[in-house]
Amino acid sequence: MSTGPLDDEPPGPAEASGPPSVPRGGGREAITRAARESFAERGYHGTSIRDIARRAGLSLSALYHWHAGKQELLAALIEESIDEYFRRCDAALRAAGDDPAGRLAALVRATVEYRVSRRVESTIATSEWRNLEPQHRERLDGMRAAATRLWADLIDDGVARGAFRCAHPGDARRAVIAACNAIAQWYEPHTHGGLDVTDLVDRYTAIALRIVDCR
Repeated sequence: MSTGPLDDEPPGPAEASGPPSVPRGGGREAITRAARESFAERGYHGTSIRDIARRAGLSLSALYHWHAGKQELLAALIEESIDEYFRRCDAALRAAGDDPAGRLAALVRATVEYRVSRRVESTIATSEWRNLEPQHRERLDGMRAAATRLWADLIDDGVARGAFRCAHPGDARRAVIAACNAIAQWYEPHTHGGLDVTDLVDRYTAIALRIVDCR
């Protein structure tokens, strides 16, 4: 789907003249923050490239110095979010050892903590995925599939080693992933009876281990 001329309008002569005006703290960070906040508040189609530039305190020419347009910004936000998730999962699994139950608990913990700390990014990735253009969607679909394989390989290994007794590993994987991912949609740290992140991790680890029927 094209973003359209109003969404990715190139800067006019006045805006394009002179060097880009980059605020203290760096243009890329300001643009990323502005795009994240704007997409979260107004949605992809409700946000223009000018809205993002204005919110970042930048001229259009400065914004185009970093990104080719709104579509590239959306793809970059989602890609950065997935990259961070992979880093957290990798660190958790490297520290978890070889025990299948311990590795599943580590992956649950990394996912729950990520969904809590990056709620806005998680929501944008879910709600705005349909607005990715094919060239971005294909690449990011590959990254999503790699994340799914982390879970699939872990659960399949647990079944093969007799640690998990679930009869349908694929269904178990989908159920655990869906439960963890949904946290971004409902969890508010101060409105759920004092349920903190540690409690949430413990609760969802227990749920995951029951789903895979851990011995």
